[in-house]
Amino acid sequence: MSERRVVPGVTKIYLRVGEDRLGVLIGRGGAVVKDMEARLGVKITVDSIDGSVIIEPASAYTPVTNLLKCQEIVRAVDYCFSYERASRLYDDDAILMVIDLKDFAGSGENHLQRIKGRIIGEGGRTRLVLEEMSGTYISVCRDYVAIIGDYNRAELVRQAVEMLARGRQHSTVYRFLDRALKELKRREAVDLWKRP
Repeated sequence: MSERRVVPGVTKIYLRVGEDRLGVLIGRGGAVVKDMEARLGVKITVDSIDGSVIIEPASAYTPVTNLLKCQEIVRAVDYCFSYERASRLYDDDAILMVIDLKDFAGSGENHLQRIKGRIIGEGGRTRLVLEEMSGTYISVCRDYVAIIGDYNRAELVRQAVEMLARGRQHSTVYRFLDRALKELKRREAVDLWKRP
Protein backbone atom coordinates (compact mmCIF):
# COMPACT_ATOMS: atom_id res chain seq x y z
CA MET A 1 0.00 0.00 0.00
CA SER A 2 1.50 3.34 -1.00
CA GLU A 3 1.63 6.28 1.39
CA ARG A 4 -0.57 9.27 0.60
CA ARG A 5 1.26 12.15 -0.99
CA VAL A 6 0.47 15.83 -0.93
CA VAL A 7 0.06 18.45 -3.60
CA PRO A 8 2.61 21.29 -3.16
CA GLY A 9 0.98 24.70 -3.13
CA VAL A 10 -2.42 23.19 -2.34
CA THR A 11 -1.94 21.18 0.85
CA LYS A 12 -1.25 23.51 3.78
CA ILE A 13 -1.78 23.42 7.53
CA TYR A 14 -2.45 26.69 9.35
CA LEU A 15 -1.73 27.16 13.06
CA ARG A 16 -1.31 29.98 15.53
CA VAL A 17 1.39 30.01 18.23
CA GLY A 18 1.47 32.24 21.30
CA GLU A 19 3.87 35.19 21.09
CA ASP A 20 5.76 33.89 24.13
CA ARG A 21 6.51 30.61 22.30
CA LEU A 22 7.69 31.98 18.94
CA GLY A 23 11.33 32.17 20.01
CA VAL A 24 11.32 28.50 21.04
CA LEU A 25 9.62 27.49 17.79
CA ILE A 26 12.00 29.43 15.56
CA GLY A 27 15.15 28.68 17.55
CA ARG A 28 18.45 30.53 17.53
CA GLY A 29 19.12 31.64 13.96
CA GLY A 30 16.09 29.64 12.80
CA ALA A 31 17.70 26.35 13.88
CA VAL A 32 14.47 24.68 15.08
CA VAL A 33 12.49 25.50 11.94
CA LYS A 34 15.42 24.37 9.74
CA ASP A 35 15.69 21.09 11.68
CA MET A 36 11.96 20.33 11.29
CA GLU A 37 12.07 21.21 7.58
CA ALA A 38 15.08 18.95 6.99
CA ARG A 39 13.76 16.00 9.00
CA LEU A 40 10.21 16.06 7.65
CA GLY A 41 10.57 17.47 4.13
CA VAL A 42 8.26 20.40 4.83
CA LYS A 43 8.38 24.17 4.42
CA ILE A 44 7.45 26.19 7.52
CA THR A 45 6.55 29.88 7.41
CA VAL A 46 6.30 31.71 10.75
CA ASP A 47 4.84 35.22 11.03
CA SER A 48 6.49 36.69 14.11
CA ILE A 49 3.94 39.56 14.20
CA ASP A 50 0.72 37.58 14.67
CA GLY A 51 2.12 34.11 15.50
CA SER A 52 0.62 32.38 12.49
CA VAL A 53 2.40 29.30 11.18
CA ILE A 54 1.95 27.69 7.75
CA ILE A 55 3.20 24.15 7.16
CA GLU A 56 3.36 22.91 3.57
CA PRO A 57 5.16 20.13 1.71
CA ALA A 58 8.61 20.88 0.33
CA SER A 59 8.00 18.50 -2.58
CA ALA A 60 5.37 16.22 -4.08
CA TYR A 61 7.11 13.33 -2.31
CA THR A 62 6.42 14.62 1.19
CA PRO A 63 4.06 12.18 2.94
CA VAL A 64 0.92 13.60 4.54
CA THR A 65 2.00 12.02 7.82
CA ASN A 66 5.04 14.33 7.89
CA LEU A 67 2.82 17.42 7.72
CA LEU A 68 0.69 16.08 10.56
CA LYS A 69 3.78 15.19 12.60
CA CYS A 70 5.11 18.72 12.10
CA GLN A 71 1.76 20.13 13.20
CA GLU A 72 1.90 18.12 16.44
CA ILE A 73 5.46 19.26 17.17
CA VAL A 74 4.48 22.91 16.64
CA ARG A 75 1.45 22.41 18.93
CA ALA A 76 3.69 20.80 21.58
CA VAL A 77 6.03 23.79 21.52
CA ASP A 78 2.99 26.07 21.87
CA TYR A 79 1.95 24.03 24.94
CA CYS A 80 5.27 25.04 26.58
CA PHE A 81 7.41 22.01 25.76
CA SER A 82 11.01 22.64 24.77
CA TYR A 83 11.85 21.59 21.22
CA GLU A 84 14.02 18.80 22.66
CA ARG A 85 11.00 17.31 24.47
CA ALA A 86 8.63 17.99 21.56
CA SER A 87 11.10 16.10 19.31
CA ARG A 88 9.88 12.87 20.87
CA LEU A 89 6.89 13.30 18.53
CA TYR A 90 9.16 12.35 15.62
CA ASP A 91 8.76 8.78 16.92
CA ASP A 92 5.85 7.00 15.26
CA ASP A 93 4.51 5.66 18.57
CA ALA A 94 4.46 9.05 20.36
CA ILE A 95 1.37 11.26 20.66
CA LEU A 96 0.46 14.65 22.11
CA MET A 97 -2.52 14.57 24.47
CA VAL A 98 -4.04 17.81 25.86
CA ILE A 99 -6.34 18.28 28.86
CA ASP A 100 -8.31 21.52 29.27
CA LEU A 101 -8.28 22.30 33.00
CA LYS A 102 -11.20 24.70 32.63
CA ASP A 103 -13.39 21.60 32.35
CA PHE A 104 -12.55 20.88 36.01
CA ALA A 105 -12.34 24.40 37.45
CA GLY A 106 -15.76 25.80 36.68
CA SER A 107 -15.78 29.57 36.53
CA GLY A 108 -13.37 30.33 39.39
CA GLU A 109 -9.86 31.50 38.51
CA ASN A 110 -8.67 30.66 42.05
CA HIS A 111 -9.93 27.11 41.65
CA LEU A 112 -8.02 26.80 38.35
CA GLN A 113 -4.81 27.96 40.07
CA ARG A 114 -5.36 25.43 42.87
CA ILE A 115 -5.79 22.61 40.34
CA LYS A 116 -2.62 23.61 38.49
CA GLY A 117 -0.78 23.72 41.83
CA ARG A 118 -1.94 20.19 42.68
CA ILE A 119 -0.73 18.86 39.32
CA ILE A 120 2.63 20.65 39.45
CA GLY A 121 3.21 19.98 43.15
CA GLU A 122 5.58 21.73 45.50
CA GLY A 123 8.71 22.62 43.55
CA GLY A 124 7.38 20.67 40.55
CA ARG A 125 7.58 17.38 42.46
CA THR A 126 4.19 15.90 41.45
CA ARG A 127 4.73 16.54 37.74
CA LEU A 128 8.22 15.05 37.99
CA VAL A 129 6.98 11.92 39.81
CA LEU A 130 4.30 11.35 37.16
CA GLU A 131 6.88 11.78 34.38
CA GLU A 132 9.40 9.43 36.00
CA MET A 133 6.80 6.75 36.75
CA SER A 134 5.34 6.75 33.24
CA GLY A 135 8.22 7.74 30.96
CA THR A 136 6.16 10.61 29.56
CA TYR A 137 6.71 14.36 29.37
CA ILE A 138 4.16 16.65 31.05
CA SER A 139 3.69 20.40 30.64
CA VAL A 140 1.30 22.58 32.64
CA CYS A 141 0.84 25.58 30.38
CA ARG A 142 -1.75 28.33 30.61
CA ASP A 143 -5.03 26.48 31.33
CA TYR A 144 -3.89 23.14 29.89
CA VAL A 145 -1.91 20.05 30.73
CA ALA A 146 -0.14 18.52 27.74
CA ILE A 147 1.35 15.02 27.72
CA ILE A 148 3.84 13.49 25.27
CA GLY A 149 4.41 9.75 25.27
CA ASP A 150 3.25 6.50 23.75
CA TYR A 151 -0.54 6.21 23.68
CA ASN A 152 -1.02 3.77 26.56
CA ARG A 153 1.21 5.63 29.03
CA ALA A 154 -0.12 9.04 27.99
CA GLU A 155 -3.67 7.77 28.54
CA LEU A 156 -2.81 6.53 32.05
CA VAL A 157 -1.18 9.88 32.89
CA ARG A 158 -4.27 11.67 31.55
CA GLN A 159 -6.40 9.66 33.96
CA ALA A 160 -4.00 10.45 36.84
CA VAL A 161 -4.02 14.18 36.03
CA GLU A 162 -7.81 14.21 35.88
CA MET A 163 -7.94 12.46 39.27
CA LEU A 164 -5.74 15.21 40.72
CA ALA A 165 -7.89 17.87 39.07
CA ARG A 166 -10.96 16.34 40.75
CA GLY A 167 -9.26 16.55 44.14
CA ARG A 168 -8.06 12.98 44.73
CA GLN A 169 -5.14 12.62 47.12
CA HIS A 170 -1.68 12.42 45.61
CA SER A 171 -0.97 9.06 47.29
CA THR A 172 -4.16 7.61 45.78
CA VAL A 173 -3.17 8.84 42.32
CA TYR A 174 0.38 7.46 42.64
CA ARG A 175 -0.98 4.04 43.71
CA PHE A 176 -3.44 4.03 40.78
CA LEU A 177 -0.70 4.90 38.30
CA ASP A 178 1.75 2.39 39.76
CA ARG A 179 -0.79 -0.47 39.54
CA ALA A 180 -1.93 0.54 36.04
CA LEU A 181 1.64 0.77 34.72
CA LYS A 182 2.55 -2.63 36.19
CA GLU A 183 -0.50 -4.15 34.48
CA LEU A 184 0.44 -2.43 31.21
CA LYS A 185 4.00 -3.79 31.39
CA ARG A 186 2.63 -7.28 32.12
CA ARG A 187 0.31 -7.08 29.08
CA GLU A 188 3.15 -5.79 26.89
CA ALA A 189 5.39 -8.66 28.01
CA VAL A 190 2.67 -11.24 27.25
CA ASP A 191 2.03 -9.64 23.83
CA LEU A 192 5.76 -9.71 23.06
CA TRP A 193 5.96 -13.36 24.11
CA LYS A 194 2.96 -14.30 21.90
CA ARG A 195 4.44 -12.74 18.74
CA PRO A 196 5.64 -15.32 16.16
